[in-house]
Amino acid sequence: MNNSQMQDNPPPAQPTYQTVPVRIPRNTPYVTYGLLGITILVFLLQLGTLSLFGVDLPASIGVKNNNLIAQGQYWRLITPLFLHSTAMLLHVVFNMYALFAFGPSLERYYGHAGFILLYFLAGFTGNVLSFIFSTANSLGASTAIFGLVGAEAVFLYRNRKLLGNRAQGALINLLVIVALNLVLGLSSGFVDNWGHIGGLLGGVLFAWFGGPLMQVDGVYPNFQVVNSRRPQQTYLVGAAIFGLFAALAGITIIYRG
Repeated sequence: MNNSQMQDNPPPAQPTYQTVPVRIPRNTPYVTYGLLGITILVFLLQLGTLSLFGVDLPASIGVKNNNLIAQGQYWRLITPLFLHSTAMLLHVVFNMYALFAFGPSLERYYGHAGFILLYFLAGFTGNVLSFIFSTANSLGASTAIFGLVGAEAVFLYRNRKLLGNRAQGALINLLVIVALNLVLGLSSGFVDNWGHIGGLLGGVLFAWFGGPLMQVDGVYPNFQVVNSRRPQQTYLVGAAIFGLFAALAGITIIYRG
Protein backbone atom coordinates (compact mmCIF):
# COMPACT_ATOMS: atom_id res chain seq x y z
CA MET A 1 0.00 0.00 0.00
CA ASN A 2 1.45 3.37 -1.01
CA ASN A 3 1.27 6.64 0.94
CA SER A 4 -1.70 7.99 -1.00
CA GLN A 5 -3.73 4.86 -0.23
CA MET A 6 -2.89 5.15 3.49
CA GLN A 7 -4.09 8.74 3.52
CA ASP A 8 -7.33 7.74 1.81
CA ASN A 9 -7.92 4.94 4.36
CA PRO A 10 -6.78 6.16 7.79
CA PRO A 11 -6.71 3.61 10.64
CA PRO A 12 -9.90 3.44 12.70
CA ALA A 13 -10.02 5.73 15.72
CA GLN A 14 -9.44 4.14 19.12
CA PRO A 15 -12.80 3.78 20.92
CA THR A 16 -13.25 6.03 23.96
CA TYR A 17 -15.47 5.73 27.02
CA GLN A 18 -17.92 8.17 25.38
CA THR A 19 -18.59 5.70 22.58
CA VAL A 20 -18.58 2.31 24.34
CA PRO A 21 -20.27 0.91 27.48
CA VAL A 22 -18.48 1.63 30.75
CA ARG A 23 -18.71 -0.65 33.77
CA ILE A 24 -19.92 1.15 36.90
CA PRO A 25 -19.38 -0.02 40.49
CA ARG A 26 -21.90 -2.65 41.52
CA ASN A 27 -22.50 -4.04 44.97
CA THR A 28 -25.48 -5.23 46.96
CA PRO A 29 -26.59 -2.37 49.27
CA TYR A 30 -26.37 -4.43 52.47
CA VAL A 31 -26.07 -1.34 54.65
CA THR A 32 -29.20 0.25 53.20
CA TYR A 33 -31.19 -2.95 53.66
CA GLY A 34 -29.81 -3.36 57.16
CA LEU A 35 -30.78 0.18 58.18
CA LEU A 36 -34.25 -0.35 56.72
CA GLY A 37 -34.70 -3.59 58.62
CA ILE A 38 -33.42 -2.27 61.95
CA THR A 39 -35.51 0.91 61.76
CA ILE A 40 -38.71 -0.98 60.90
CA LEU A 41 -37.98 -3.48 63.68
CA VAL A 42 -37.52 -0.67 66.21
CA PHE A 43 -40.76 0.94 65.03
CA LEU A 44 -42.62 -2.33 65.61
CA LEU A 45 -41.00 -2.52 69.05
CA GLN A 46 -42.25 1.00 69.75
CA LEU A 47 -45.79 -0.01 68.80
CA GLY A 48 -45.52 -3.22 70.84
CA THR A 49 -44.32 -1.61 74.07
CA LEU A 50 -46.88 1.17 73.70
CA SER A 51 -49.65 -1.39 73.29
CA LEU A 52 -48.50 -3.68 76.11
CA PHE A 53 -47.23 -1.21 78.70
CA GLY A 54 -48.73 2.10 77.63
CA VAL A 55 -45.21 3.51 77.22
CA ASP A 56 -43.04 3.83 74.11
CA LEU A 57 -39.93 2.32 75.72
CA PRO A 58 -37.48 2.76 72.80
CA ALA A 59 -38.44 6.43 72.46
CA SER A 60 -38.13 7.02 76.20
CA ILE A 61 -34.59 5.65 76.06
CA GLY A 62 -33.43 7.25 72.82
CA VAL A 63 -35.39 10.40 71.88
CA LYS A 64 -33.44 13.64 71.54
CA ASN A 65 -34.01 15.35 74.89
CA ASN A 66 -31.84 18.38 75.59
CA ASN A 67 -31.88 18.10 79.39
CA LEU A 68 -30.92 14.43 79.38
CA ILE A 69 -28.18 15.02 76.79
CA ALA A 70 -26.75 17.79 78.98
CA GLN A 71 -26.74 15.31 81.89
CA GLY A 72 -24.50 12.95 79.93
CA GLN A 73 -26.85 10.80 77.82
CA TYR A 74 -24.93 11.60 74.65
CA TRP A 75 -26.27 8.56 72.78
CA ARG A 76 -29.44 10.59 72.29
CA LEU A 77 -27.61 12.50 69.54
CA ILE A 78 -27.58 9.25 67.49
CA THR A 79 -30.46 7.01 68.62
CA PRO A 80 -33.27 9.27 67.27
CA LEU A 81 -32.29 7.96 63.82
CA PHE A 82 -34.01 4.66 64.59
CA LEU A 83 -37.13 6.12 66.23
CA HIS A 84 -40.34 7.48 64.70
CA SER A 85 -43.64 8.88 65.81
CA THR A 86 -46.10 6.07 66.58
CA ALA A 87 -48.97 8.53 66.08
CA MET A 88 -48.11 9.13 62.42
CA LEU A 89 -47.39 6.10 60.24
CA LEU A 90 -46.38 8.33 57.32
CA HIS A 91 -43.40 9.51 59.37
CA VAL A 92 -41.60 6.18 59.17
CA VAL A 93 -43.03 5.31 55.72
CA PHE A 94 -41.72 8.49 54.10
CA ASN A 95 -38.27 8.22 55.69
CA MET A 96 -37.86 4.56 54.77
CA TYR A 97 -39.02 5.22 51.23
CA ALA A 98 -36.43 8.00 50.93
CA LEU A 99 -33.72 5.71 52.34
CA PHE A 100 -34.68 3.03 49.82
CA ALA A 101 -34.68 5.60 46.99
CA PHE A 102 -31.32 7.26 47.73
CA GLY A 103 -29.43 4.63 49.71
CA PRO A 104 -28.49 2.00 47.09
CA SER A 105 -27.06 4.52 44.61
CA LEU A 106 -25.00 6.32 47.25
CA GLU A 107 -23.81 3.06 48.80
CA ARG A 108 -22.69 1.90 45.35
CA TYR A 109 -20.31 4.84 44.98
CA TYR A 110 -19.35 5.44 48.62
CA GLY A 111 -18.90 1.78 49.46
CA HIS A 112 -20.39 0.13 52.54
CA ALA A 113 -18.13 1.80 55.10
CA GLY A 114 -18.36 5.23 53.49
CA PHE A 115 -22.15 5.03 53.34
CA ILE A 116 -22.43 4.04 57.02
CA LEU A 117 -20.25 7.02 57.88
CA LEU A 118 -22.37 9.36 55.75
CA TYR A 119 -25.67 8.17 57.26
CA PHE A 120 -24.67 8.37 60.90
CA LEU A 121 -22.66 11.55 60.47
CA ALA A 122 -25.62 13.36 58.88
CA GLY A 123 -27.89 12.10 61.64
CA PHE A 124 -25.43 13.27 64.28
CA THR A 125 -24.91 16.74 62.81
CA GLY A 126 -28.68 17.15 62.46
CA ASN A 127 -29.33 16.23 66.07
CA VAL A 128 -26.50 18.46 67.29
CA LEU A 129 -27.93 21.48 65.48
CA SER A 130 -31.37 20.61 66.87
CA PHE A 131 -29.84 20.34 70.35
CA ILE A 132 -28.28 23.79 69.98
CA PHE A 133 -31.22 25.67 68.50
CA SER A 134 -34.37 23.75 69.47
CA THR A 135 -35.63 22.91 72.95
CA ALA A 136 -38.25 20.41 71.73
CA ASN A 137 -37.79 16.65 71.90
CA SER A 138 -37.34 15.09 68.47
CA LEU A 139 -36.95 11.72 66.78
CA GLY A 140 -36.79 10.35 63.27
CA ALA A 141 -34.36 9.40 60.50
CA SER A 142 -35.07 12.60 58.57
CA THR A 143 -31.83 14.20 59.77
CA ALA A 144 -29.89 11.43 58.02
CA ILE A 145 -32.27 11.45 55.03
CA PHE A 146 -31.62 15.14 54.45
CA GLY A 147 -27.91 14.32 54.64
CA LEU A 148 -28.33 11.68 51.93
CA VAL A 149 -30.18 14.16 49.72
CA GLY A 150 -27.44 16.75 50.21
CA ALA A 151 -24.73 14.17 49.49
CA GLU A 152 -26.54 13.05 46.33
CA ALA A 153 -26.75 16.66 45.12
CA VAL A 154 -23.03 17.18 45.72
CA PHE A 155 -22.20 13.89 43.98
CA LEU A 156 -24.18 14.89 40.90
CA TYR A 157 -22.55 18.32 40.79
CA ARG A 158 -18.96 17.20 41.38
CA ASN A 159 -19.28 14.42 38.77
CA ARG A 160 -21.43 16.33 36.26
CA LYS A 161 -18.86 16.07 33.43
CA LEU A 162 -18.87 12.29 33.63
CA LEU A 163 -22.63 11.96 34.14
CA GLY A 164 -23.56 14.43 31.40
CA ASN A 165 -27.11 15.71 30.94
CA ARG A 166 -28.50 13.22 33.45
CA ALA A 167 -26.78 15.08 36.28
CA GLN A 168 -28.40 18.44 35.52
CA GLY A 169 -31.98 17.13 35.53
CA ALA A 170 -31.46 15.00 38.64
CA LEU A 171 -29.75 17.87 40.45
CA ILE A 172 -32.63 20.24 39.72
CA ASN A 173 -35.12 17.66 41.01
CA LEU A 174 -33.14 17.22 44.22
CA LEU A 175 -32.91 20.95 44.86
CA VAL A 176 -36.67 21.26 44.37
CA ILE A 177 -37.26 18.40 46.84
CA VAL A 178 -35.02 20.03 49.45
CA ALA A 179 -36.61 23.46 48.97
CA LEU A 180 -40.16 22.09 49.23
CA ASN A 181 -39.36 20.08 52.34
CA LEU A 182 -37.73 23.05 54.05
CA VAL A 183 -40.64 25.34 53.17
CA LEU A 184 -43.18 22.78 54.40
CA GLY A 185 -41.15 22.28 57.54
CA LEU A 186 -40.91 26.00 58.28
CA SER A 187 -44.68 26.34 57.88
CA SER A 188 -45.34 23.48 60.30
CA GLY A 189 -45.13 23.64 64.05
CA PHE A 190 -44.09 20.02 64.70
CA VAL A 191 -41.20 19.48 62.28
CA ASP A 192 -37.60 19.65 63.55
CA ASN A 193 -36.32 22.10 60.96
CA TRP A 194 -32.97 22.59 62.69
CA GLY A 195 -32.45 18.84 62.57
CA HIS A 196 -33.17 18.82 58.84
CA ILE A 197 -30.83 21.75 58.20
CA GLY A 198 -28.09 20.18 60.31
CA GLY A 199 -28.40 16.83 58.54
CA LEU A 200 -28.32 18.55 55.16
CA LEU A 201 -25.25 20.54 56.18
CA GLY A 202 -23.44 17.45 57.47
CA GLY A 203 -24.19 15.51 54.29
CA VAL A 204 -23.07 18.35 52.03
CA LEU A 205 -19.82 18.96 53.94
CA PHE A 206 -18.93 15.28 54.02
CA ALA A 207 -19.76 14.76 50.34
CA TRP A 208 -17.91 17.87 49.17
CA PHE A 209 -14.66 17.22 51.02
CA GLY A 210 -14.72 13.43 51.30
CA GLY A 211 -17.22 12.10 48.77
CA PRO A 212 -16.49 10.15 45.58
CA LEU A 213 -14.79 11.85 42.65
CA MET A 214 -15.42 9.45 39.80
CA GLN A 215 -13.21 8.97 36.77
CA VAL A 216 -12.96 6.48 33.92
CA ASP A 217 -10.05 4.08 34.18
CA GLY A 218 -8.72 1.27 32.03
CA VAL A 219 -8.23 0.68 28.30
CA TYR A 220 -10.64 -0.45 25.62
CA PRO A 221 -12.68 -2.60 25.97
CA ASN A 222 -12.36 -2.65 29.77
CA PHE A 223 -13.34 0.88 30.74
CA GLN A 224 -14.65 1.20 34.30
CA VAL A 225 -15.68 4.01 36.62
CA VAL A 226 -13.53 4.27 39.75
CA ASN A 227 -13.36 6.62 42.71
CA SER A 228 -10.20 8.72 42.61
CA ARG A 229 -10.69 9.80 46.24
CA ARG A 230 -8.57 7.83 48.70
CA PRO A 231 -10.58 6.11 51.47
CA GLN A 232 -8.25 7.59 54.10
CA GLN A 233 -9.27 11.09 53.07
CA THR A 234 -12.96 10.19 53.35
CA TYR A 235 -12.48 8.86 56.88
CA LEU A 236 -10.39 11.86 57.96
CA VAL A 237 -13.04 14.26 56.66
CA GLY A 238 -15.72 12.32 58.54
CA ALA A 239 -13.68 12.43 61.74
CA ALA A 240 -13.10 16.18 61.35
CA ILE A 241 -16.81 16.94 60.85
CA PHE A 242 -17.74 14.72 63.79
CA GLY A 243 -15.15 16.47 65.96
CA LEU A 244 -16.40 19.91 64.94
CA PHE A 245 -20.05 19.18 65.77
CA ALA A 246 -19.13 17.29 68.95
CA ALA A 247 -17.20 20.39 70.03
CA LEU A 248 -20.22 22.60 69.25
CA ALA A 249 -22.41 20.33 71.38
CA GLY A 250 -19.86 20.41 74.19
CA ILE A 251 -19.59 24.20 74.10
CA THR A 252 -23.40 24.44 74.22
CA ILE A 253 -23.55 22.17 77.28
CA ILE A 254 -20.89 24.20 79.09
CA TYR A 255 -22.54 27.51 78.16
CA ARG A 256 -25.96 26.39 79.39
CA GLY A 257 -24.56 24.83 82.52
